[in-house]
Amino acid sequence: MQKNLTLGITLFSILLVAGQAAAQCSASKSKQAAGCSSEPAAASKVVAAGLSHERMADNIVDTAVKAGSFKTLAAALTAAGLVDALKGEGPFTVFAPTDEAFAKLPAGTIEKLLQPENKATLVSILKYHVVKGSVKADQVVGLTNATTLNGQRVDIVVKESVVSLDKSKVTKTDIECSNGVIHVIDTVLMPSTKNIVETAVEAGSFKTLASLLQTAGLVDALKGEGPFTVFAPTDEAFAKLPKATLEMLGKPEGKDTLAAILKYHVVSGRVFSDDAAKLTEAKTLNGQSFKITKDGKNLMVDGAKVVKADLDTSNGVIHVIDTVILPK
Repeated sequence: MQKNLTLGITLFSILLVAGQAAAQCSASKSKQAAGCSSEPAAASKVVAAGLSHERMADNIVDTAVKAGSFKTLAAALTAAGLVDALKGEGPFTVFAPTDEAFAKLPAGTIEKLLQPENKATLVSILKYHVVKGSVKADQVVGLTNATTLNGQRVDIVVKESVVSLDKSKVTKTDIECSNGVIHVIDTVLMPSTKNIVETAVEAGSFKTLASLLQTAGLVDALKGEGPFTVFAPTDEAFAKLPKATLEMLGKPEGKDTLAAILKYHVVSGRVFSDDAAKLTEAKTLNGQSFKITKDGKNLMVDGAKVVKADLDTSNGVIHVIDTVILPK
């Protein structure tokens, strides 16, 4: 009902303005002197970043389709079932890869992603190109990252007037749409497709953590949908514990204690370091909360220092810590 009322008011406003303009043109002896045109005001063209569109702009999807250089993106949005979402109210900011950008992907990648069984992966990739809100170019250059609808963050770097997102360059900016803005990029952005456990194992510095997660029966949980934030102790961090403690935790009778300790390192949700720095504590999956403090530029959780932050994964984020934190 509200949407219909808003639409009605908008249409009435357009008709009123058009009527006033027409009256002004009729009353004037010279249309040129009155600043009038033979074309209706609503049909005047605006050229932005090489694309021409109506002042009464189309939505993001229709704008991309009319441009003619985003055929692969349009096909991918259709296969992912995201067309209606990006035709919605928004606003959204879309970093849109051209057909040439998709063509850079390894042979067969696009065809594979368009298959129904890979829909979830395709949705994740496409959402990684979308940010909530209408973020214009002059705002983008002031950012170091942006959180996407995928949940992961894309890194933003400005160097010598060139704006890059991850490894992709922005080639055109500020294509205004009725429900947001499009910035054109020359390479498809690829989010992390590995979950927390897979990311930790691949890193190679969390062998003890991976082993203990297996012993505690928590691997499947941390491979789940999440999202989770894991403050992950390195192998060196576990080596600080007394040898007898590690041996005890690895035995069947120590499983409950081990699970409690490991859950004390996990927070529900995707909490990036700058958001964590605004907190004084965080409730863990253990049920207890650890304290969060700042020591100069260092972020501290209980007595552990975050030595590497914001490792994106498909189901959360990892912050690396230098000490195992222990619940009460």
